[in-house]
Amino acid sequence: MTEHGEDSGPAGESVMEKITEKFHGHDSSSSSSSSDSDNDKPSPSSMKSKIYRPFGREKPVHKVFGGGKPADVFLWRNKKISAGVLGGATAIWVLFELLEYHMLTLVCHCLILSLAILFLWSNATTFIHKSPPRIPEVHLPEKSVLQIADALRIEINRAFAFLRDIATGRDLKKFLAVIAGLWVLSIVGSWCNFLTLFYISFVLLHTVPVLYEKYEDQVDLFVEKAMIEIKKQYAVFDAKVLSKIPRGPLKNKKKV
Repeated sequence: MTEHGEDSGPAGESVMEKITEKFHGHDSSSSSSSSDSDNDKPSPSSMKSKIYRPFGREKPVHKVFGGGKPADVFLWRNKKISAGVLGGATAIWVLFELLEYHMLTLVCHCLILSLAILFLWSNATTFIHKSPPRIPEVHLPEKSVLQIADALRIEINRAFAFLRDIATGRDLKKFLAVIAGLWVLSIVGSWCNFLTLFYISFVLLHTVPVLYEKYEDQVDLFVEKAMIEIKKQYAVFDAKVLSKIPRGPLKNKKKV
């Protein structure tokens, strides 16, 4: 009896070891297969990088606008400041466009009102035995004015260089796009005056970027499909019309 118990013991242990090895092998294979399947799945970052970005944009929207305070205003990082700027622009448009107020008249009326209030307040302090109000000195800092002028000069020179590059006739696609944009802008300008057009542009700057940042992936997919269709239509137009336009001798001349 003791010998039979001693013989059955190692046999039972070997059977249990085989069963545990099978379970462990199944777990390791399932874990390795799950890890392989996880590795096969593309990460969200790689999926996001494959999405088409219009105009070759690689930076976030906030960086495209410079990443400073103007970008914070356009993208509503501080809702109070953005709402105040948009409200101020709306008030100016209502004054000059709807109420037909003139710029010089508004400046003169504001100066008259402020000077009258300060003059009466300064004289009233002698009767109530209080010190007169201290009027702060207002002056424009030279450094800020020079920075604004320099930035404006750089942008104007860049625009002139862009127009000159188009006028040389090197890129027909860019030339047609600029002509179409200027034509659309001229039509919009005939519908409204410069102040209304400026206000519409200002409102679009405060609404379109923040909406695009919120629905960036959906908009980029739509733009990608639209650009593919535009390229197809341009290829047809190029084959039927542009390729038949006679070129000058300088275009066909090979460079030595």
